[in-house]
Amino acid sequence: MRLHELETPAGSTRKPKRKGRGIGSGLGKTAGRGHKGQKARSGSKIRPGFEGGQMPLQQRLPKRGFTNIFAKVYSVVNVERLNKFEDGTEITPQLLKEAGIVKALKDGVKILGRGELEKKLTVKAHSFSKTAAEKIKNAGGKAEVI
Repeated sequence: MRLHELETPAGSTRKPKRKGRGIGSGLGKTAGRGHKGQKARSGSKIRPGFEGGQMPLQQRLPKRGFTNIFAKVYSVVNVERLNKFEDGTEITPQLLKEAGIVKALKDGVKILGRGELEKKLTVKAHSFSKTAAEKIKNAGGKAEVI
């Protein structure tokens, strides 16, 4: 077999529809575009959400809610991720960032209570959930708010 002998498998390609080639083809005259109007013109595109000049739905609906610019955004860490450290380690936000557990410190670090903690650790963070503080104390460690 040579390159010039290669053929596509039977049925893998379709011949293009030959539009505008006479009434008998079924796609003659207007070539399947109907009569006149914006959609019959070449190069016509209608942007998503455009309703022909009528006020679009997204503008007719009321705006709801607001964003509190004073809200604190914490970096969240679950208790189970702290098992990575050795017993007796003092965990600070900087240590969490160096270890790759937290990418950005934002407004501080909040410790949440998902998972189990098997090590005795002193954890210093900006905020703790109730379950996280309990789990740290039950493991023999301390939860200190910065």
